[in-house]
Amino acid sequence: MPGPPPYRRLMDIEVVEGDITQQDVDAVVNAANRAMRGGGGVDGAIHRAGGPAVLEDCRRRFPNGLATGDAGWTTAGLLPARWVIHVVGPNHHRGERDRSLLTSCYRRALEVADELGARSLAFPLVSAGSYGSPKEDAVDAALETLRGTPTHVELVRMVAFGRPAYDLIAGRL
Repeated sequence: MPGPPPYRRLMDIEVVEGDITQQDVDAVVNAANRAMRGGGGVDGAIHRAGGPAVLEDCRRRFPNGLATGDAGWTTAGLLPARWVIHVVGPNHHRGERDRSLLTSCYRRALEVADELGARSLAFPLVSAGSYGSPKEDAVDAALETLRGTPTHVELVRMVAFGRPAYDLIAGRL
């Protein structure tokens, strides 16, 4: 008799308007920069809320940072989540416009979550803030990748910063 499929094919995807640092999930996804040393936006908020343990783990685990499109994990420090999965999205303002780099962030985050055994994730809208990716395409890239990537993750929560982002994501769900 065959066993269960190696990956769950469907996951629940929901959207909330709120603060990613307050999400009670297994892992929050951080829209990090290549250096992995904190910064502005989501990255700065996660580092501030998670405390110094997040930065210490970034330095230890990623002494040379991460490449654009890649993902890696650290402790979540003081956050309600257990882990932070850091992804480095493409910087549209700097000419990084290859959509596959953006979709890779979501795919790699799911792969890292599977390695960790995480079943629930909270994602920001990667690259759509200070990195300047067009929000509509960023939402489409996120949802297409999340829906099309085999994973054991059961719940993905898209955390919208502000009502316009919430309405955009909710409208495409």
